[in-house]
Amino acid sequence: MRFGVNYSKDKLRVSIISFMINESSIETLKQRMDIVDIIGSYLELKRSGANFKAVCPFHNDTTPSLLVSPSKQIYHCFACGAGGDAIKFVMEYEKLTYPEAMEKIASFCNFTLVYTKDEQGQKTDKKMLEQLNLFFTQNLDKNPQASSYLEKRGIGQSSIQKFEIGYAPSSYMTLNFLKQHFFTSKEAIELGVTGINDNGNEYARFIERITFPICSPNGKIVGFGGRTITNHPSKYVNSPQSKVFNKSRLLYGYHLAREFIIRNKKIIICEGYLDVIMLHQAGFNEAVATLGTALTNEHLPLITRGEPKVILSYDGDSAGVEAAFKAAKLLSSHNIEGAVVLFSGDMDPADMVQKGMFDKLNTLYSNAKDFIEFCLEHIVGKYNLKNAHEKQRALEEALTYLRTLPNTLAQSYIGMLSSVLNIKSNLIVLGTRKPSKQNIIENNFEDMLELSIIKTLLVQPSLIDTMLDTIDVSMFKVHTEELSFLLEGQKEHPFLRKLLLLESVQVYEEGELINALVPFLITFYKEELERVKKTSSLSFEKKSFLIRKIQDILMRLKKGELVPYESFSTF
Repeated sequence: MRFGVNYSKDKLRVSIISFMINESSIETLKQRMDIVDIIGSYLELKRSGANFKAVCPFHNDTTPSLLVSPSKQIYHCFACGAGGDAIKFVMEYEKLTYPEAMEKIASFCNFTLVYTKDEQGQKTDKKMLEQLNLFFTQNLDKNPQASSYLEKRGIGQSSIQKFEIGYAPSSYMTLNFLKQHFFTSKEAIELGVTGINDNGNEYARFIERITFPICSPNGKIVGFGGRTITNHPSKYVNSPQSKVFNKSRLLYGYHLAREFIIRNKKIIICEGYLDVIMLHQAGFNEAVATLGTALTNEHLPLITRGEPKVILSYDGDSAGVEAAFKAAKLLSSHNIEGAVVLFSGDMDPADMVQKGMFDKLNTLYSNAKDFIEFCLEHIVGKYNLKNAHEKQRALEEALTYLRTLPNTLAQSYIGMLSSVLNIKSNLIVLGTRKPSKQNIIENNFEDMLELSIIKTLLVQPSLIDTMLDTIDVSMFKVHTEELSFLLEGQKEHPFLRKLLLLESVQVYEEGELINALVPFLITFYKEELERVKKTSSLSFEKKSFLIRKIQDILMRLKKGELVPYESFSTF
């Protein structure tokens, strides 16, 4: 039983699959909430015409870039592209799930939500994980072997309490605990606490392991990690994917590190639980870890909260180097500042803390290698530069990577690349990067006519079908991508949301739109006419036919008549 959020073509739709909040209750709350009141409870809003402005909390903003529209009940940051409705703001700002955000907003609005029969089941789910964690922590003191292991690794009692480290006993004891506390098998299986083996018998997923509770960003337990102390082939295991646990969206220790990350503008991403615990113990309170998975796009919203510098703290073996390379590529391609530290000689951060090497750790993190420099060196290092063909391949791969970066940033690394490859910098041609979804909003908002057409269709969707008979995406020179988003129904896309809030862009009435389209279409078909005239691949008869056809279209357009779109791009 869970809450599903579906992004439809025309709006964010909430689909109640069978969760705890009644659908009509949600709709009533939506009608009562006011985005200005809600965002105003988090940020200082200043009136700007019919709207309000604020310093954006989702990037390192210095001047108010976030616009809040009371009439449209949406917000949008013109710098980083963050935006949506009031619910989206609370989710992103507080790092809450959809139902948690709804409960937060309901509390703010003094509104009583109505729950379905599954409410008790969900509350039991949360209680189960909390009770199980308490059971594990109480068992730690009863197991000398587990306590001895933690002591040998240098983990102090304060860290054990801070991270709520525990011990999972035998499967029988865990199952018995769940039964005694009236937790059902169905609930335990749904939360990944237990599983069913090939014989159809239930078993506890964490057996004779030291346990590390994994929390959501707001500190609620959503799963566990477990470290064997009985030489089990799987040294570490995590809770399986469940309705509350998604390892690709979580970072171990984030709820404890969040305050320090935002305050110090730094986040240290490690590979394991013990690294995080020991780094915190040594005062590196910005440390977090991925949960046995590579860094992915799904981690980015959490990592970029507060715009911290990212330090990747990985092992120096081949697997660690490759993981660091992939993570550095991902982060740098999103214009995220950061650096890489690789640990070698069988010494990871936890080992260095245990040996009291705090100054050495601090030096390593202070002198970490810049993402882009690290990536370029790693790419070039794969090739034998004494071989001319391999040197060329190294150059091509490096350029492919640089083209994923903002152009100005990429240009600044050409000198370094020429030095590493030992070739003249004038031989390295970066080329023009195709505008991406990240930078098109910054660079391509020049053509006001195209924007006005798109905004008109955005505000008056009933005109889309009529206009599609007349215009085509290929006609647009600057805003092809934005028109495509509109026609695909992606009305929540940041580019379209920004356009909706741009007061400088006009919205046409139907008659005004037709009057605006005529000169737009005349320009397009005149260019098509010149192209047909210059082409040499057509027979005389075919070329003559096309010229007469385009001239006829132009004549009709000049009379103010809209004509059906015809493509002359293929001959």
